[in-house]
Amino acid sequence: MTQMDTKTDVKGAREDEQITTDPKSSAQQMRAGNLTLSFGPWIVAAVLLAVLPFIFTNNSSITIMNQMWITVIFALAYNMLLGQGGMLSFGHAVYAGVGGFACMHIMNASDFFAMLPLPVLPIFGGLFGMGLAMIVGSFSTRSAGTVFAMISLGVGELIAACSVIIVAFFGGEEGVSGDRTYAMPFFGTEFLQQIEVYYLISAWVLISAGLMYLWSRTPVGRMANAVRDNPERAEFLGYSARWVRFYSFVASGFFAGVAGGLFAINYEILTEENLNTASSGVILLVTFLGGVGFFFGPIIGAIAFTLLQTVLSLQTDLWAFYAGTLFVATVMFFPGGLAGLMMMHVPVFRLGKARLLVMPYLKTLLPALIGILGLAALVEMLFHVRHSAPGDNEMTLFWTTFDSHAILPWVVAIGVTVIALGITRATAPGLRDAWNEANTAGARA
Repeated sequence: MTQMDTKTDVKGAREDEQITTDPKSSAQQMRAGNLTLSFGPWIVAAVLLAVLPFIFTNNSSITIMNQMWITVIFALAYNMLLGQGGMLSFGHAVYAGVGGFACMHIMNASDFFAMLPLPVLPIFGGLFGMGLAMIVGSFSTRSAGTVFAMISLGVGELIAACSVIIVAFFGGEEGVSGDRTYAMPFFGTEFLQQIEVYYLISAWVLISAGLMYLWSRTPVGRMANAVRDNPERAEFLGYSARWVRFYSFVASGFFAGVAGGLFAINYEILTEENLNTASSGVILLVTFLGGVGFFFGPIIGAIAFTLLQTVLSLQTDLWAFYAGTLFVATVMFFPGGLAGLMMMHVPVFRLGKARLLVMPYLKTLLPALIGILGLAALVEMLFHVRHSAPGDNEMTLFWTTFDSHAILPWVVAIGVTVIALGITRATAPGLRDAWNEANTAGARA
């Protein structure tokens, strides 16, 4: 490689002054769009997706995992708006819902569906979601902030209301159902079993996540970050903030539609619930819980929320209360979400001082966990006292059956909670000191 290949003269520079550009520098790669993809994490993810059904073999576990991977795609698509573009949407469920309804109608078009392999169907969902995003994005992406958020809320409410009015497409209150097995067999697979659907969804998770990651490395993806942080400066540099937002919005609508298509394949029915504001709020919660500042944040959020929703809802009617409390606590104390909390520990591991945090964590987090469980016990007992049928005084909590109207269980629950939270407060300064020491270079290891 010659010197001229790696160095470029800049017009206007003095003769003795030469500005150089190195193609291998991170800044130059960012400007040109670095589309390199490290295959290590993706291979690990593929192996994990292939092995999980052999560990969790029953159908309920596979159904939960299917829901989890669909939520992962939807959350990553939403993060293209919120995390990368700074666009807070309150109605993004409509793009997944419209894509899902479109796929359901394709399922019911028997002649066409019989010639279509089922793994191709989510592409149609993505195209319908992208088409709707192009229409809405043409006027909603002129600005971000409150204006965009209010337009997204209005459009979401409008389409959700139309779902019970335009019965021909949305099916009214009963929704639209279909049968995925009428599709053309794919290499002899007719997708009669839930495990076959699992591997179809898993393949789409890898494909969608990989494409969205590559999108984040393109010049448009990079400029979405710039427009999010300082749109005036991006405009000054010659980039149209509106078009950057529009492209991000359309791409997000496509992958949201893919998630809707996979939902149609998995559940074979869509209703108004797939479009309403509650579904849009859930995906906002999932994305924030995982962390909007990191690409893998929504993946963690989707896994955590799906487990919270499916497992905890089997144990208590108050699971939504706990999910909301977790969301508020995350926003207040960990704005970076679960991913941000994990990444906080990277400098500690790089300094080789992670072991300094082991005992302080045990001394503080263990009583904190006991205190939180004590608070949850008090909430459950209060709920049982207020809402149980007359004469139904017995309740089972933490594998223990007792009388919720007696004094002793209340005394025990309050005592354990107060003592545990008191220990947490007493040991918190020691944890803070250990954290500062672990993050200081050159301190005692």
